[in-house]
Amino acid sequence: MLAERAGLRIHEVPVDWVDDPDSRVDIVATALADLRGILRLARALATGSVPVGQLRAQLGRRDPIPGVPPSLVRQLVRFAAVGIASTLAYLLLFSLLRKGMGAQAANFLALGLTAVANTAANRRFTFGVRGRHLAGRHQFEGLLVFGLGLALTSGSLAVLTGLTAPGRALELAVLVAANLTATVLRFLLLRGWVFHPRRQTPRSPR
Repeated sequence: MLAERAGLRIHEVPVDWVDDPDSRVDIVATALADLRGILRLARALATGSVPVGQLRAQLGRRDPIPGVPPSLVRQLVRFAAVGIASTLAYLLLFSLLRKGMGAQAANFLALGLTAVANTAANRRFTFGVRGRHLAGRHQFEGLLVFGLGLALTSGSLAVLTGLTAPGRALELAVLVAANLTATVLRFLLLRGWVFHPRRQTPRSPR
């Protein structure tokens, strides 16, 4: 993990395994030690006590490293900041638009207006993708992810209005819960698909 974060390439090499039926390895103790090691590493990466940046600089590696995703913790913090700003903008727009139109139309417009800005902000701020290269594709795929959020929020509103006559406060509460769920799925899709490092570099011709 440290080598990957420092920009070194990882390669798996197969080895021959010879089973020893008389092994003295304590599986439980070994597994617990491994788990404690993982927790120590995760805590060190989260707190920044491991000088990954210095190691990368000493090795002359570029940031971001092609094919290696940046720190998950750093991405989560930045994604959360963008998400909070987008959610506040969405709720404000929904409340303003709701005065002159139905809930579904207000939800569609508010979510659509904030989706483009959200994708652009996450592209640069969260995932470190700069320049115009692939910007159109990123926005298109971001709109596909937006469609998932629209389905969740619109579906939640449809179920709510089908069961009862909700007040404005209940509408907003349901929308917040639906948006939180959509946000988690959005982060996973943006990180693992739209802005995955391996999809940002042009493929060499075969």
